[in-house]
Amino acid sequence: MITRRLQAWTGTVALLLGGLFGALVTVKAADNPDSEQVTKLLNDAKEMAFRVKDDATTMASYTQTTVAWQSHVNAVNDIKDHVNALGQQVAKLKAARSSASPWQQTAIDRIDPYLDEMGGYTSAVIEHLNKQPKLLFTQQYKDYLEANADYASDLATMIADFVDFGRTKQRLQTLADKLEISIR
Repeated sequence: MITRRLQAWTGTVALLLGGLFGALVTVKAADNPDSEQVTKLLNDAKEMAFRVKDDATTMASYTQTTVAWQSHVNAVNDIKDHVNALGQQVAKLKAARSSASPWQQTAIDRIDPYLDEMGGYTSAVIEHLNKQPKLLFTQQYKDYLEANADYASDLATMIADFVDFGRTKQRLQTLADKLEISIR
């Protein structure tokens, strides 16, 4: 009789501890909800990244046709301005990083390497145009433009994927709240 009571009591305690542990895990996940500020900054960064991608893709296409060197200069200046604006946006994202959810922090961390590479290739294009404005069809120059377009495209796609993830996650959470279920 005492053994049965002890077993029942142990089972009850185990059940309560399991529920408490589950509640702690749920509370821990809720400790770092998505930051609305970071979500907005990521949306803005996405738009900027697609602008840079369009600029870089357009400029890379200039090597397929005869375009005056001044068009190249104008295009690379647009890229430089848009990359700098995106860099300022990333600085805002970094400043807000501490209030970001884990997936938002990952997004912020992954932008920098792409932006650094694009900055390097954009600088190489500018340097080439300054030193050799008439040599627009060398393989090295084409490689710079192609690499810049590739990095810009990859960056825009990555940021868009993170923004889509955030939207999907929010829709899933809204549906879970409606159904009164927990998601992990």
